[in-house]
Amino acid sequence: MMFSTPYRYLLGLSLCYTLSTTVSATPKEIPVAMSERRAEHLLIFRGIDPVAQQCWVDSVYKSLSWEERVGQLIMPIIYPRVEDNVSLLKRMQSEKWGGILFQKGLLADQRELTQSLQAASRVPLLIALDGEWGLFMRLKDAPRYPRSKGLGITGDMKLIKSYGAEVARQCQLMGIHINFAPVVDVNINPKNPVIGTRSFGDNPELVARCAVAYGEGLESGGVLSVAKHFPGHGDTSEDSHKTLPTVAATRERMQHVELYPFAAYRDAGLGGVMTAHLRVPAYDPSGRPASLSKAITTDLLRQEMRFKGLVITDALEMRGAQVPPGSSVALEAFKAGNDILLGPSQPLEARNAILQALRTGEVKESEIEEKCRRILSFKYALIIKKKAPEASPQEVKNMIWTSEEAALRTRLWQANISAGEGDDPTAKTKAIQSPTKPRR
Repeated sequence: MMFSTPYRYLLGLSLCYTLSTTVSATPKEIPVAMSERRAEHLLIFRGIDPVAQQCWVDSVYKSLSWEERVGQLIMPIIYPRVEDNVSLLKRMQSEKWGGILFQKGLLADQRELTQSLQAASRVPLLIALDGEWGLFMRLKDAPRYPRSKGLGITGDMKLIKSYGAEVARQCQLMGIHINFAPVVDVNINPKNPVIGTRSFGDNPELVARCAVAYGEGLESGGVLSVAKHFPGHGDTSEDSHKTLPTVAATRERMQHVELYPFAAYRDAGLGGVMTAHLRVPAYDPSGRPASLSKAITTDLLRQEMRFKGLVITDALEMRGAQVPPGSSVALEAFKAGNDILLGPSQPLEARNAILQALRTGEVKESEIEEKCRRILSFKYALIIKKKAPEASPQEVKNMIWTSEEAALRTRLWQANISAGEGDDPTAKTKAIQSPTKPRR
C-alpha cells in the first residue's frame, strides 16, 4: 500500500524529528584552488537540522526504484498551458521527473499547473525559473525589471540584494525553488552575441560583488541561486544556442577573469552553478563542451574549486551540447559530473540511457546515489523545511504586484536610467528578445 504524498512525508519528518532529538579581495588575491575564505557550509542549508535532513534523504532514497532515482536527475523544459494539465501529469508520473523548468506563460496558469503537479508527485518536484530579470523574463504578466548591466554600472550592492530578495518573494508565491540567475559571465568581448546586458559588466571584481549580492538576496529568501555559465561565456563571439563556441584564454587569464566571480560566489556559500556548452582548451584539450567534460565539471569545479552545491547543465537541447552520433548527451553530461540534466529533448530517453549504462557497468550505482542524495538534500531545504506562503492561482498576481514591489521597481529603473541604460534595455539577439523562443 502506498501512502498519499502529504502523509508519507509527514511520517518521514516525524521519524526524523524523533531521531534528531536523541543526537546531540581582489582577483589576484583569490587563487581558485586555495581560497582561505571558502565557505564551509552552503547558505541554503543554514538553520537546517543536519540529522533530520539526512534522515529524510535516507528515507526517501531507500523508497525509490532505480528508475525513480535517475528520474530525480532529469529536469525537462515545459512550455505549459492549463489545458495540458492532464497530459503533463501523465508524462511526469510515467517519466518520473525530479523537477521542471517552466519556460513561458502567465502567473495564474503556471501557479495552477505547479499546484496540480506537486500534489500528484510521489517526491516533491524542484520547480525552476529562468528569471535573470525577474519573473517577467518568462511570465508576461509579472513585473519587469532592468537587465544586469545598468545595475552593475550603478554598483549599489544593497539595492541589488534587495532586488534578489524581492524576486525570491515572488518565486515563493509561485512555488518556484530555483532561479537560473545570476549571470556571472564577465562580458569582455564586444562581439559577444548572447551575453551583453545580461552581464553585470566587464570587470571581474564588480561582476563578483553584484552576483554575490543578488545571490544572497535570493537565497536569504529561500530560493536557490544558480551562477552561470561556467566556466565563463563572456569572451565568446558565438552563441552556444546555435553552435559550440570556444574560449581561447589561458588558465592564468581564466583564473583572474572568468573564474573569479565563480570563486567569489563559492566563497559566499551560494548553492548552484550552471555549466556551459563551451570549448575551453586550457582545461580540456579534447574540445568537449564544458558541460560534458569531466575535466571541467568535476576536476575543475568540484575538486579544484571545491564547489559543494548543485551543478546543473545548460539546456541539453541546445546546439552547443554536441556529442558523437549514437551517443547520449544526457549520459555524457551525467558522466561529466552534473547533478541535474536540464532540458534533454527526450527526457525518457535520457533516463533510459543512464539506466542502460548502469546495467552495463559504464555507470556505477554509487555515482547515481551521490547525485540523487544531493538533489534530495536540496529538496529538503527548499521545499520540506521552507514553508512557502499560500497563494491561490486567483490571488497570486495581486500578491506579487504590491506597493512595496512597485517602490523597489521604481528604484531599480531609476538606477538603470542613471547608468545610461535607458528605461527599456534590450538584449543583442532575437534569441533573448523573443517571448516565443526563450533562451538561457
